[in-house]
Amino acid sequence: MSELELDKVYRRGEESPGVRRIQEWLTLNGFAVAIDGDFGPATEAALKRFQARSNVPVSGVADAVTFERLVAPLRSALSLASPAGRSLGSLTVAYAAQHLRQLPREVGGRNRGPWVRLYLDGNEGASWCWSAGFATFCLHQAARTLGVPMPVERTFSSDLLAAQGRARESFLSTQSAPPDRTRIRPGSLFLRRRTPGDWAHAGIVTEVDEETFQTIEANTNDEGAHEGYEVCARTRGFKNVDFVLV
Repeated sequence: MSELELDKVYRRGEESPGVRRIQEWLTLNGFAVAIDGDFGPATEAALKRFQARSNVPVSGVADAVTFERLVAPLRSALSLASPAGRSLGSLTVAYAAQHLRQLPREVGGRNRGPWVRLYLDGNEGASWCWSAGFATFCLHQAARTLGVPMPVERTFSSDLLAAQGRARESFLSTQSAPPDRTRIRPGSLFLRRRTPGDWAHAGIVTEVDEETFQTIEANTNDEGAHEGYEVCARTRGFKNVDFVLV
């Protein structure tokens, strides 16, 4: 089922995964309820408050009009960006910023919720880290808009991104020497290195300075952890970081 499609109208007394999705979106929109798939009085009350704020009929029923308002942030993130003469890298950054403005984050548990499922092609759960999925999703949006091939295949794995970069001679390592910053352009992907052959986190480079670089990245938080809960813009140093150049 598409994250943008409502399969049926939901109302109080029902219990199903579809109800859970309504509860996820209520919580993401600031009307937090238990995400348990049970359409009880709290879900109905939260839905009515959301409907009142959204200027739609206040029925307490999750119909198509209400659902369209609930998922409006995701629809905005997926809207087509104008190429406007931009390169693949700069358009990748534009798409990443478009997602960032909608405040994507987990909801309903670790590595769960509609944003995670979007970036992981329907997958979610504790074992599904989603930073590489987000990075390659934005890259894919840009490549599709420009009608050009992906420089790396879409993947959910930072390790596979590193392997692809090496195979395509676009991998830039910082293990033995400072990186050539002139080669790291906006839209390139960074990989947070855990060991010489293991990468734990990925994201999109938006700007490069003398000693730091700016990013938009997912599955992170204020501490920069690789098992965070949201999409953030961050400043990072070059230590323990490699790159896949775009």
